[in-house]
Amino acid sequence: MAGVDMADGAQANPVDGGGTTSLDFAASRDALLRSPTPDLMFQTGDAFFAARRGDEAICLILEVASRLPDEWLLALAGVTVVLRYTIRYDVADSLLDIALRCRPDVVVGQGLRAHVRMLKGDVAGGCALFSALLQRYPDQRAAICEQMSMSFLEIGYPMESLKILRSHLETGPATAAILANVGCSLERLNRSAEALPWFEKAIALDSTQSETRFAYVYTLLKAGRLREAWPLYFERALSVLDGAAWYLSLPRLHPGDEIAGRGVILFYEQALGDTLQFIRFVPDLLAKGARVTILVPRPLVRLLAQSYPEAQVREIDGFGWEDGYDYAAPIPDLPYIGGAMSLREIPAPIPYLRADPGDIARFAALLPERRPRIGLVWAGERRAKCEQMQMDLRRSTTLAALGAAMTPVDATLVSLQFGGPRGEIAGWAGQALCDPMGSVRDMADTAAIMANLDLVISVDTSPVHLAGAVGCPVWMISRQDACWRWGDAGGRSPWYPEMRLFRARERSLAPVLQEVGTALRTWVDTWRPS
Repeated sequence: MAGVDMADGAQANPVDGGGTTSLDFAASRDALLRSPTPDLMFQTGDAFFAARRGDEAICLILEVASRLPDEWLLALAGVTVVLRYTIRYDVADSLLDIALRCRPDVVVGQGLRAHVRMLKGDVAGGCALFSALLQRYPDQRAAICEQMSMSFLEIGYPMESLKILRSHLETGPATAAILANVGCSLERLNRSAEALPWFEKAIALDSTQSETRFAYVYTLLKAGRLREAWPLYFERALSVLDGAAWYLSLPRLHPGDEIAGRGVILFYEQALGDTLQFIRFVPDLLAKGARVTILVPRPLVRLLAQSYPEAQVREIDGFGWEDGYDYAAPIPDLPYIGGAMSLREIPAPIPYLRADPGDIARFAALLPERRPRIGLVWAGERRAKCEQMQMDLRRSTTLAALGAAMTPVDATLVSLQFGGPRGEIAGWAGQALCDPMGSVRDMADTAAIMANLDLVISVDTSPVHLAGAVGCPVWMISRQDACWRWGDAGGRSPWYPEMRLFRARERSLAPVLQEVGTALRTWVDTWRPS
């Protein structure tokens, strides 16, 4: 079953809540080489990638598969691990060559070959391979259809996935995997209420699949059924940077726990955008008398420290053992702990994050005087995992495409783009674009730039949350299979009431970019200084 993008950012090391992880990598490598099994391949590969030792993992997987070419299940296990964590399609193809030389008739291997072809962009070629499999192995139709639908979901074709599944269900068995993929297809078509019964049927058939349970929770959230979703979400395996962090052994904070006078650690989990979205619940803990310490990556430290002076804000990397703490909670638990059990109960005291006045003045001096000033973000963080990379391709665009749709416009354009896609500015030959991001140290600086802007236009990535949290008017361009937090439909969000949502209605962002460009010209024509 295709996974879900719960977090607005790359996942970290998954651990059970309160657990720890440690590994002797040399011993694990030796164990896999000495007594290789598919299960051990999965365990060792997962552990190496979680520890950010992906290159070592790939070399080890290739070594094991090459040493034992007749053990084709090892090679297939290696393919699964590689595609779970990377976009190294060349490595996946090499491993498939090993497996299929030994067992050319194995359906799962041929299905993976078709899947990789689709991931590489050859959708027609992948479909042809899948169709040939259906003709050749009619007795395995359910497994082939499930794999084919998963491939379509991963590359962003939910309607095609749904058609395959419905055709199968007319005459074939309703397996748990098939039912779950129907649910995923409907959710990605923004039909979450229709999706939920399919997940429930899948779970009734097989309650052991954590991906299905998580997709069900995600869909409950997207449908706005927070009261049902949060308790189930609370049971997830945490995605943290350090699975052995000492504070994970503290009691996990639950709704209703007595916190007056108690020390509470709130720690970063999942991504920057999630942290910016959920940190709004900190004042509730402070008002109840908790002593709050917030652990976040360095880019967030200064912003949160100046926004919540009553809390301690510390960099999560290198945070050593300290006395005086009674509870710990991942920051994405805060809506559940804070009692937001319906969309109407989401607190929206905008702004809840604040830029420093000195920083605001410093960036004001760097920006052109001409107004209105419009900030632009055209791409999200480039991710390493295969599925996340595919999702990023659907949510991101290019400066050239964004500029073609929105310029010329009678306004000052300001780049808020970060990371690799910022390099596109060097090749931009269109309307002048001010780029102050070379002077940005962290998100507090980005917030200060936003305080000097009149509008931010962004794809679905963390600056959207920052703009919403600091009260800068923001327009967000959503991919077709919208993230859970934006719901199935509508042009507004209860998380950021002043945000305007522009929703793609197909896989390409080109039509919605044109829609935004038209709206922008109207906005500029009617804009007046506040």
